Amino acid sequence: MTVQTRLFLMMVLQLAVWGAWAPKLFPYMGMLHFSPWQQSLVGSCWGVAALLGIFFSNQFADRRFSAERFMAASHLIGGLALISCALTTSFWPFFGGYLVFSLVYVPTLSVSNAIAFANLKDPAKDFGAIRMGGTVGWIAVSWPFIFLLGAKAGPDQVRSIFVVAAIVSFALAGYSLTLPHTPPKTDSAGADPLAWREAIKLLGVPFVAVLFVVTFIDSVIHNGYFVMADAFLTNRVGIAGNLSMVVLSLGQFAEIVTMVILGRVLARLGWKTTMIVGILGHAARFAVFAFFADSVPVIVTVQLLHGVCYAFFFATVYIFVDAAFPKDVRASAQGLFNLLILGVGNVAASFLFPSLIARWTNAAGQVDYRSLFLVPTGMAALAVLLLAAFFRPPQRGPVVEGAPRMETATP
Repeated sequence: MTVQTRLFLMMVLQLAVWGAWAPKLFPYMGMLHFSPWQQSLVGSCWGVAALLGIFFSNQFADRRFSAERFMAASHLIGGLALISCALTTSFWPFFGGYLVFSLVYVPTLSVSNAIAFANLKDPAKDFGAIRMGGTVGWIAVSWPFIFLLGAKAGPDQVRSIFVVAAIVSFALAGYSLTLPHTPPKTDSAGADPLAWREAIKLLGVPFVAVLFVVTFIDSVIHNGYFVMADAFLTNRVGIAGNLSMVVLSLGQFAEIVTMVILGRVLARLGWKTTMIVGILGHAARFAVFAFFADSVPVIVTVQLLHGVCYAFFFATVYIFVDAAFPKDVRASAQGLFNLLILGVGNVAASFLFPSLIARWTNAAGQVDYRSLFLVPTGMAALAVLLLAAFFRPPQRGPVVEGAPRMETATP
């Protein structure tokens, strides 16, 4: 089996763990009658995990611990935590299990990226195809729920999302031990022993700082999609509860295509334009949600924009970080941006959008989705303006193989 195939399978399992429960998490908490503040507190777990990941978990992956063993231990613990989430309906035990899962799972998203980058000859060219494995995993894990859930599935059925995720997590724990050995970087003479500190210093570089702000805005939009989309499809559009995850997975089908062509798009359009196209995908999707909610075919079709949103912005950011940051801090740099994409942005979305839903829900329980979805549409427009006006990286796009990398991106 080639290295590329092994890394591809790693991404299949990595994202399948997440995709098994993510679309149904907030609807499930509603079924358990968790209050908005309780739901927001659960949503904030990923922010805590992403923050701690920079200072501890990714530090180990950079300087102390082989990445594949870190993955194995994390996913074993994460699987056990997911089982605990499935076995309780009380808030605090559920919160505790989900917090433990978050603490061990979130850092593995950046560590898995670091393993891929460390073992690919040309990351800018090849990472899109490897990361496409995650898309395949997300799609594949959504289809069993057609049979595991009913059209009007209640909490007793929906809790199976955590059981399925746990099974995949245990599988990945074992598989991680077969991944290419990715040792810590111990050969960086004169480097700061705290890798995260060197990564944070790079926020003093103007183009990195601008990208940091834009990534935060877009991550709030992206995470807000997962907070709102499933309930919107089932309650407003009229999609059956056991089909909503399949409808949402259509975006991952499109993501496969965009991941395959990402390397060529980056070479042709460059960093900035590719990222702008990705953010405009968010704006277009939420605008369609706002104005065409009565058209099931249009709502289903617009899910395909998810591929553009993810690949052209978030995957591009990960590739850019690998190109822009010094070699011995790249896992921590990935963790720094994961702090936004999966952490701070997740927390902000978990507090912002449930409160907006409550604000725009009338006495009959109907949500004013037009007003709701215009909020992320406007946020996306702001992010595009900031990126277009102020993001000026030293190189237009990825360098060709063998050319110098952006190792000098330091304050």
